[in-house]
Amino acid sequence: MGVLNLRRDPAWPRRGVAGLLGLLLWTGAAPGWADEARVYRFSPVNQYGISLTAAYWNPIMEYVSEKSGVQLQLKIGRTSADTTAYVLAREVDFVFSNHLFSPEREKLGWRVFGRRQTPSVRGQIVVPADSPLRDERQLEGRDVVYPGPEALVAYKFPAAHLSTAGIHVNTVFSGNSDAAFAQLLSGKAAAAGANSQLAEGYARREGKQLRVLWSSPPLYDLALMASSGVPDRTLQAVAQAFLGMGQDPQGREVLRKASAQVGLGPDAVFVPSDGSEYRSYRDFYRNAPPALR
Repeated sequence: MGVLNLRRDPAWPRRGVAGLLGLLLWTGAAPGWADEARVYRFSPVNQYGISLTAAYWNPIMEYVSEKSGVQLQLKIGRTSADTTAYVLAREVDFVFSNHLFSPEREKLGWRVFGRRQTPSVRGQIVVPADSPLRDERQLEGRDVVYPGPEALVAYKFPAAHLSTAGIHVNTVFSGNSDAAFAQLLSGKAAAAGANSQLAEGYARREGKQLRVLWSSPPLYDLALMASSGVPDRTLQAVAQAFLGMGQDPQGREVLRKASAQVGLGPDAVFVPSDGSEYRSYRDFYRNAPPALR
């Protein structure tokens, strides 16, 4: 079978994924030639607490490793900033992230090959349903809690909006979204920056109600990406396993159970992407206040 050279093909951003999927879906690329000896590290951003993140991703890692013949190992830090630090230090090989679309980080050569198919997400500013606050201008001088400084949808989008609107708040970082919601509902913060998907999932899991003060335009969910150092055939095998989960009864069951853990619907499967869906993220970095780029 021919090998698609993703790294050296200058047209990869335009046609790499299409060619990759053609090889995978129509020739039935077998995993036998994948690198079985090496362990490849996979780092998703910390959208939940560590135990819940592991509960979601570990079954998916097991499935993808079995189907691809490529051994994947979950590597997450204590906070989303810690996990992104591993990525920037080139300590991981695959990521599920939206932290790599700034001009400087795009130079690192990470390749988008998929994304999770979910309804659009939005950056939001939320308060408890019974909060007396009804307008974002009432947040002036108050504490607003965010997951962390790397959280693009849940921190940078809301913080940029407040900055542009001239609303000055006290920024508090909690480490992940679940911790931010916990601080909000305990009364330690007046509002929280949130990813709408995570806010809805938290409310369903915990039986809580939140009210939205502000919401961004719609955005795509996070991207599956591979380091430029991952061999092309290894990437092909891993991509085939991720992108085939939705068509495989075993894969769909793994996703159904994992998604239920975090409040996602059963249709949150992985689909192909060439990275073009993330234009809104790239536009943000061109227009955001300098401190948030």
